[in-house]
Amino acid sequence: MKLIDMHCDTILELVDTKGEVKLYKNNLCIDIGKLKEADSLAQFFAMYVDLDKYSRPLDRCLDMIDNFYNEIEENSTDIAFSGNIRDMERNRSEKRVSAFLAVEEGGVLEGKLSNLRNLYRLGVRLVTLTWNYPNCIGYPNFQWKYKDKGLTPFGENVVAEMNRLGMLIDVSHLSDQGFYDVAELSEKPFVASHSNARAVTNHCRNLTDDMLRKLAERGGVTGINFEPTFLGEVGTVEAIVKHIGHIKNVSGIETIAIGTDFDGTSCPTSIKDIGRIGVLFDELEKAGFSEADIDRIMYKNIERVIKDVLR
Repeated sequence: MKLIDMHCDTILELVDTKGEVKLYKNNLCIDIGKLKEADSLAQFFAMYVDLDKYSRPLDRCLDMIDNFYNEIEENSTDIAFSGNIRDMERNRSEKRVSAFLAVEEGGVLEGKLSNLRNLYRLGVRLVTLTWNYPNCIGYPNFQWKYKDKGLTPFGENVVAEMNRLGMLIDVSHLSDQGFYDVAELSEKPFVASHSNARAVTNHCRNLTDDMLRKLAERGGVTGINFEPTFLGEVGTVEAIVKHIGHIKNVSGIETIAIGTDFDGTSCPTSIKDIGRIGVLFDELEKAGFSEADIDRIMYKNIERVIKDVLR
């Protein structure tokens, strides 16, 4: 069993403890040992910035990126930066987990494409366009009232520039109209790094069946989020499988990936950390998923998107 997890907030936890908690070993959902236990090929680490707390969000983001690289350097035997499929394959051959650098909150761009380009130069390869606040790019689905508001003109430029640079556009948290704007404008596959099926759990953070089909048409994936609020049924592993089964029926097995949201949310009772992801593997087998399908869900689908988009 291999794994690529599209979203975690572990770096936020490390930064906020001012060095007291480290990536190698901790009591969080993700550390080096747990990643190795999960046989992780790659972990996307989100640099999450709360716009309500920081008047200069880019500075906060840069501090988090500094922490990310410090941790990678301290643990270079076991984990290494990855910016594309070639890096990931090299790290895999060296038996190191690949660490992808992501930003969760496009507001850190502060309305400047130059900031996007500089973040790319620093290694950022995925940007979640919004979090829970309206920003310079568009509107969130934190509240239903924003669902019909789409991308701003700057947001449209961001989509085009991310396509040009070879970055993953992430529509998790984005408004419904924003999703459709990205689907229309993006020339490359895009992702919802940590979103589930709205038909299974009617939450604004989940994707409608029409969105799932549109995502599939564009060659993208959605990473199943382990947050109980989005899963329903108190966040059981059975609920995870239910969302996966629904998405498979609606838009195909190629649309499904994993985006745990570990260390940014509460965890399902039976999967308390990344090292216990085998519980999901077993439950999918029990539900009749083939080994080939489970491999697609766990890593091959997002591996394909990485290959298609990242340079």
